[in-house]
Amino acid sequence: MPHPISPLAGHRLRPGRASLALALLLPLLSGCGLRPAGTASGLTPPATLRGATPAQPAIWPEAEWWRGFGAPELNALISAANQAGFDNRIAEAQLRQADATLRIAGQALLPSGGIGFTTNRSQTPLSTASGVTVAGRSRFSQRVVYGSTLSATYEVDFWGRARNTVLAAREAAAASQFNLGVIRLTTQASVANSYFAVLAAQEQLAIQQQNLASAERILGVIQNRLRAGTANGLDLAQQQTLVAQQRAAAPPLRQAQQANLFALATLTGQMPEALATPSQPLAGLTLPPVSPGLPAEILTRRPDVQQAEANLAAAQANVAVARAAMLPTLQLTTTGGFQSLVFDNLVRPGSVLFSLAGSLTQPIFQQWQLRAQRDFNQARAEELLEAYRKSIVAALADTETAIATLRETTELASLQQAATTAAEAAHNIAEAQFRAGTIDIITLLNTQTALFNARNALAQSRLQLLQAAVGLFRALGGGWR
Repeated sequence: MPHPISPLAGHRLRPGRASLALALLLPLLSGCGLRPAGTASGLTPPATLRGATPAQPAIWPEAEWWRGFGAPELNALISAANQAGFDNRIAEAQLRQADATLRIAGQALLPSGGIGFTTNRSQTPLSTASGVTVAGRSRFSQRVVYGSTLSATYEVDFWGRARNTVLAAREAAAASQFNLGVIRLTTQASVANSYFAVLAAQEQLAIQQQNLASAERILGVIQNRLRAGTANGLDLAQQQTLVAQQRAAAPPLRQAQQANLFALATLTGQMPEALATPSQPLAGLTLPPVSPGLPAEILTRRPDVQQAEANLAAAQANVAVARAAMLPTLQLTTTGGFQSLVFDNLVRPGSVLFSLAGSLTQPIFQQWQLRAQRDFNQARAEELLEAYRKSIVAALADTETAIATLRETTELASLQQAATTAAEAAHNIAEAQFRAGTIDIITLLNTQTALFNARNALAQSRLQLLQAAVGLFRALGGGWR
């Protein structure tokens, strides 16, 4: 229960001296406090990345890294996603909430109180035993007292509970800022991947039309031979099967194209009907250069790692808050103002009233609850420490995976281009020999199938290469600062 300390109620003091005494007293009382533990992860990042080329200098992503692909349509889509994307707007609203929470928490460092004005009127009867009256009424003595008071209450932050509460709110606001970076980077990468998938589906549809035309051309040759008696029904059925297979390959590609278009609409905050179909050829895109630097630099460039560290710092501050709640609290209350029977004399020095009181409170019956809250916050901090460590390891593993993926898909695209060129040459020779009657339909079917598969694989390898580049840009933190 509270115990009064040096009550000064009823004494008239000069406000200047009292304020000076209070100003000198508060820093002494709040000079010490519980400090939160640090955010050291205990992990040592490697000196270099396994997949990086040692002699190659670091080429970090540009702020608008997506412009390096040379696709104006992609630039417009990502700009729309940055401005009107639903996830971005949600993250921005969460950031504003965190900022408001920080300002609310900052009030704990300031006194609370208010100002008031009072007027009291009292009447005292003058006629008692004598019974003297005027016009049947008793005489009264009237008294009017005017007053103005300013009261303030301040809890001395001796153990740092208020400061750590503000620190926790500040770190939570920082985590929201980093979360906005994570959302923006993820959205940008998703827009780029969906855009490339749309272009790849369109290219594969064009390839299917090319394959279908080639198969139908051979089918016409077989039909002519069948009428001339130089081909049989089996040759015709085999080629008809190949033509039907090429026609059946088109609907899944159109479905993939539409699905990625709808995904782009969602990412950019548009209705699906309002989004124009991209027309950029997939083969016309360029691959912007990028090369990772040191692992420690990667960790500072990734907003998800910074977010995990900020969450840990907020949790450590909350542990200090919970510990401070178990200790005594010192509260100072001051009241100052003016009181006078005459309104004109209200602000004169003789009308000044001032009081200062303090109370010391030690929670007793809430100790079990406070200890449980401390244990909860401590366990939460331990959880977020492990999450912070995981984010560090995951960030480096993500970067290593992205480097290896880009390297292998680059080689795959080069090899697939060579395989497609060879398959086209083989198919041209086989078709000419078939027309000349020097090979059978089986040999021609094999070369047709090899060519069609090589063309589709080439389009897929181009898509994989572009998406691998996006993956590396995202792994390196993109353009986030």
